[in-house]
This record gives sequence, structure tokens and C-alpha cells, in this order.
Amino acid sequence: MKFLGTIVHNIKVQAHTVWLCARDPALGWPLRIFALAIAGYALSPIDLIPDFIPVIGLLDDAVLIPAGIWLFCKLVPPEIFARNLQLAQAASSRPISKMAAAAIIVLWTLLAVWLAYIFDLHHYF
Repeated sequence: MKFLGTIVHNIKVQAHTVWLCARDPALGWPLRIFALAIAGYALSPIDLIPDFIPVIGLLDDAVLIPAGIWLFCKLVPPEIFARNLQLAQAASSRPISKMAAAAIIVLWTLLAVWLAYIFDLHHYF
């Protein structure tokens, strides 16, 4: 299981690296848009194949995200990727705030309830 945890950690770090590359002004716009698509898919809770479908639902994440990162690594200049990889590795060793995560979840929930109320959807709750 530790081996699997290492693989997941490396994919998270590389997805963060792709996100940082997307924000790097030294990269051209086509690659930045491609990087945003990869990072968006990696970080998005919405998948092409929903995760509740046995095996295939998790397989798309296990194949598409690493394949996208691999292709991006082949297209981006190595010095840009290496610079952003160092930043992502440094960020991965920082402590995680569970209180901040809880606060963000509460804020999104309040926003959803407020929007439902504004659009007169509150009778569905």
C-alpha cells in the first residue's frame, strides 16, 4: 500500500506542477491552455466516466491524468517544468490545514444555499 501512496503523491505533485506551468508567463498560450485542461481535469470532481462505475470509473483517472501529464512533459521546455516541479515539491511538504478546508466547504455550501434562495429554488431543500 505504501507503493500506491507514493504513486498517488507523485501524480498530485506533477498535477500541481502542470498547474504552476499553466500560470508561467514563459510558456506559450497553447501549452498554457493544455496545462489548464489537464490540471482542471485532475482537480475536478467531475470525470468523463463517473467513479461509481466499478473499475472503469477509477481507471479513467488512473490512465488519463498520467497520460496528459506525460504528454505535457514532452511538449513543455524542460527548464520550465523543472522550475515549477521544485515549487510543487516544496508545496507538497507544507502542512495541510483541515480548518481551512472545512471553512471552504462551509463557504461553498452557504453560497449554494444563497443562490438557491435567490433563484427561488429553496422549496426543493
